[in-house]
Amino acid sequence: MTNKFFERHVFFCTNQRPDGHEKGCCASKKSILLRAYMKKKTKEIVTDKKIRINASGCLDHCEFGPTMVIYPDNIWYTCKSESDVDLVIDEHLINDRVVENLLIKK
Repeated sequence: MTNKFFERHVFFCTNQRPDGHEKGCCASKKSILLRAYMKKKTKEIVTDKKIRINASGCLDHCEFGPTMVIYPDNIWYTCKSESDVDLVIDEHLINDRVVENLLIKK
């Protein structure tokens, strides 16, 4: 028997590093505001699925930031604007389609 708390769990990097750090950080690229936007928007429009939006520490892909990963799909995205976040919500979270142009590829 499996106990599914959430259909999808989104971890949005909000890691903060000191100014001038060689890797940079997602927080300096507006990730805290974008995560808050995603959480609010998801609660407003995705009412038929159990989705959790969490802040996370460093996801180790700072050069692509702001970054997020969606589980259980193991899909990594870079979202630099509210319109990027809207795409992920509409396409991935609601319609189960990967947003190819926002993917972080290994």
